Amino acid sequence: MSILAGLVIWQLLSLQFGPALVASPGQTAEAALGLINDGSLWEAITASSYRIILGWLLGVTVGAPLGLLMGRVRIIREFAEPYIEFFRFIPPIAFVTLAVVWFGLGDMSQIVLIFYTSVFVVVINTMAGAVATDETKLRAASSLGASRFQTLYSIVLPSAVPHIVTGARLALGNSFLTIVSAEMVAADQGLGVLIWTSRNYGRIDWTFVGIITLGIMGFFFDRALRLLVNPLAKYKAKI
Repeated sequence: MSILAGLVIWQLLSLQFGPALVASPGQTAEAALGLINDGSLWEAITASSYRIILGWLLGVTVGAPLGLLMGRVRIIREFAEPYIEFFRFIPPIAFVTLAVVWFGLGDMSQIVLIFYTSVFVVVINTMAGAVATDETKLRAASSLGASRFQTLYSIVLPSAVPHIVTGARLALGNSFLTIVSAEMVAADQGLGVLIWTSRNYGRIDWTFVGIITLGIMGFFFDRALRLLVNPLAKYKAKI
């Protein structure tokens, strides 16, 4: 029902402002079919998905262990935290020029930017989970003779899992925010390129196709992530 209401409002807005400013649902669907038939939309989705998934996975793979260590090892936290706090406030788009110079116009520059926008969110959320670990469990593990690694794996990691999942989901959202601006500047294929090309050709309907496609992709990516991490909810501290 809410989707139908949204379509009605969209149609009314298109009638109010005209096709030059707001493409109607019918015009957008027609443009999407044209892009699907010539393969452009699928190529853009594939290119953007590859960059998002790989960059995001790298961000989670690096960010989660680093966050755990920063949360429980003081010297690592004191060393790394100033850099985390400095770089996380610099938007990825500021590094587009450097990414192109260092990694070229291929996929690597976009993947690096996605990694950059993902890793800090995961680090901060994971560190928060590690710091919040129940001290009673930590003392119990210590009294039982557990090593630092065993404590980290059996006590701290289960405590941090919900925070890691939250950080991963937020990082995935940031990845979608970054991919469009990165592809507009430093790519020849992808949804960001499609949106930018639509501006050059005056095809507002292509812009709507690109925006809606990003929203649909984000919805399904997030749902897939939630399904994958549901088993982790049962991962409890082993003490």
